[in-house]
Amino acid sequence: MLDDRKGEEMNKEIELIKNIIKTREELKNNNKNFEFAELDLVDYYIYQIKANQAKLNYLFKLAKAKGITIDSINQIEYSNYEEEIS
Repeated sequence: MLDDRKGEEMNKEIELIKNIIKTREELKNNNKNFEFAELDLVDYYIYQIKANQAKLNYLFKLAKAKGITIDSINQIEYSNYEEEIS
């Protein structure tokens, strides 16, 4: 029973890390797209950037509460995440 709880907690932490990595990549892409956006899409990308920044701040807060450090997240390659969801 205790091992099941530890396993569930570990899975939640892994999902949190995956969400942080995915959101960080989305934010990078939004920033790149904003740089080259046509006038009609500028507001859209501003909204996307703000939304992803808020989401990332929230996810970082959750990670901090669980004792997950940003350094450990930075060590995980986004390509590993892409392989897992394929």
